[in-house]
This record gives sequence, structure tokens and C-alpha cells, in this order.
Amino acid sequence: MPAQETLTVAVRVKPGASRDRVGGCFDGPHGPALVIAVHDPAVDGRATEAARRALAAALGIRPAAVSLRTGAASRDKLFLVDRPAPELSALLRRLRDGSAE
Repeated sequence: MPAQETLTVAVRVKPGASRDRVGGCFDGPHGPALVIAVHDPAVDGRATEAARRALAAALGIRPAAVSLRTGAASRDKLFLVDRPAPELSALLRRLRDGSAE
């Protein structure tokens, strides 16, 4: 079976948090979404960019490997991860379902 070229990650962004945090589940329009709280406000795409970088950091990958697919003006977003390692799906599940923080 060939390696997956991209992984789609549903995310719920909570801007204006006291600190950046990745973890938790939100039942959003794209299905169960990973919650990403960011310090940046929801102004001029700053919260989206902070969420993209926080997602990359939580997954241990380069920020350039994560791109926004949809949801630029919404708290509910879909990010794409380019060429994900096989273990990323399990790591995402742990972050979303609460067994990791």
C-alpha cells in the first residue's frame, strides 16, 4: 500500500487564550475536531497562522508541511499535512481524545 500523500486534520481554533495549547475534542461541522487554543487574536489571519504552527509543533513536523485547506474566516478549519508519517494518525487521535496533552 503506498504512503498517504496528505492527511486532513479537522481543527477548532480558540483564539485569545492565555497560552497556546493543543488537545481536546470538539464536535464540529467537519466531524470530531482537534482543539487548538492560541494566544493570538482572530485578526488578519493571526489566529489561523498560530494554529497552523501549533499543530505542526504538536505533531513534531515542519510548519511548512501544514497548510490551510478551508476555514480561513472560521473557527472550524481543515488543515492538510503533506507526506505524513504513518504514526501521525495515532498521535492526532491521542491529542484529540485526551490521552495526551
